[in-house]
Amino acid sequence: MDRRFALMITPVVAETVRDDFDDTFQQVDPSAPALSVGELSTQRGDGVFESIGVVDGHAQEVEPHLERLAHSAALCDLPAPHLDQWRAAVARAAEACPPGEAVIKLILSRGVDHGPTPTAWVTAAPAGDFAAAREHGVRVVTLDRGYDSGAAERAPWLLLGAKTLSYAVNMAALREAHRRGADDAIFLTSDGMVLEAPTASLILRIDGRFVTPEPTGGILRGTTQLSVFEHLEGKGFETVDARIPAADLAAADAAWLVSSVRLAAPISAIDGAPLPIDRAVTDDLNAYLLSPR
Repeated sequence: MDRRFALMITPVVAETVRDDFDDTFQQVDPSAPALSVGELSTQRGDGVFESIGVVDGHAQEVEPHLERLAHSAALCDLPAPHLDQWRAAVARAAEACPPGEAVIKLILSRGVDHGPTPTAWVTAAPAGDFAAAREHGVRVVTLDRGYDSGAAERAPWLLLGAKTLSYAVNMAALREAHRRGADDAIFLTSDGMVLEAPTASLILRIDGRFVTPEPTGGILRGTTQLSVFEHLEGKGFETVDARIPAADLAAADAAWLVSSVRLAAPISAIDGAPLPIDRAVTDDLNAYLLSPR
């Protein structure tokens, strides 16, 4: 995925009142060096990020992403982002996106070691081709996340509810899924509760209800999942957040991984057990997710 656009941001204090932020932006060559070798985002993964889907130049669900960026920053003791400044940066990036599907990434890092300010930047690029995942589904395996369902409350310093740059575990989980002949994974707590996928939220349909794991135990609340539930509720379906034991995965008659860029990918098998793909619901969800929101 070639970066087509990159914008370095000089963060301003969240309480600052101003109408224009152009002097805080510097467009840079996305293929050229832009970060210091002392940058803590690359040295330690010490920062937070968001990925925003873009369709024909329209950035999707901007406000929920900005709110989650601010939430993650607070959990990581980073300075609160000025949301108007980031809103303006997203608009600049969206203008640079090509037709079709693209992705904007927002990154807020602690900066350089002992530095005076955080480092912040935005990139934009064409999205990957997820047509096969949306059409044919993904096979998933369940993987132990290595902590129990009370870990987030008991140990908040683990940052389990923040979208941090520390994605090594998530990527390792995807590699393990591939080694097991699957496309993706669903994390479980060590006491057998369902969490989420490494880069997506999970939605199950059980007894006619659409269910997602409740946002406790270290689950990152998904912006796409929330939007999908709002859409389903508008069509008269029941949606619910619930604690889901791993044993209940077998009770689902359909399931999806949903995220901002891949959108809704139906799950075709869990741990080798086939799962039917509901073509009508999947097509409806993706048509909705591709519409301006």
